[in-house]
Amino acid sequence: MGTPLRTNKQKEVERIIESLSRAVAQHLLPPGTRLVEAQIVDSLNANRNHVQAALQRLALQKIVTIEPNRGAHVSAPTAREAREIFVARRAIEGAVVASITPQRMQQFEIQVNDHMAAEEQATHNSDRRAIVQELSGFHRLLGRLSGNNVLADILDNLMVRSSLIVALYQRNDEPTCQHEEHRDILTALSAGDGAQAVKLMQYHLDHLEAELALDKDQDREIDLKTILASV
Repeated sequence: MGTPLRTNKQKEVERIIESLSRAVAQHLLPPGTRLVEAQIVDSLNANRNHVQAALQRLALQKIVTIEPNRGAHVSAPTAREAREIFVARRAIEGAVVASITPQRMQQFEIQVNDHMAAEEQATHNSDRRAIVQELSGFHRLLGRLSGNNVLADILDNLMVRSSLIVALYQRNDEPTCQHEEHRDILTALSAGDGAQAVKLMQYHLDHLEAELALDKDQDREIDLKTILASV
């Protein structure tokens, strides 16, 4: 049985979700940013009903918070939620890494090499926006390599929510995810050492969480229209 065709409304809602999620993942829309419907409609040339549907979907994913009489804003995870998300990531990413075989690594060798080259280039250029995008993209790439769409979808959501956590609690302006640790994980996967790859992933996530200051607040002015026009 074929995949059902998406309606125009579904495509539009997904386009809006993708634009807002990308802006959040790239730290362009930090936690607490007000998401004014009229500005989103104008910036994305979208229908107001579609924007409302997209915000409702993002609220179900815990990426957006909608409050009566206050409207929508980018979610601001508490320190407890941050720790719970990292617990979830350890479970999900451990399962993802354990399921990736050397054969899958070989099958996706070009995509993996291209991604690592982009990651290295962004780091070399000190391009913070590109660094955030590529380092986060590494984890999503592993989700696709696993061949398990359910794990990949869960991980995609956890990565966007992790972006909120990093934006809110990072100790400094430098991304906390480490390029060399990514390379070590890939080396273990290519060698067929799944146990070592899982161990390295757990260490990597421990390292990332340890770089967060979970008592830090962030407050800065955000120009929503300008940001959405750039993603």
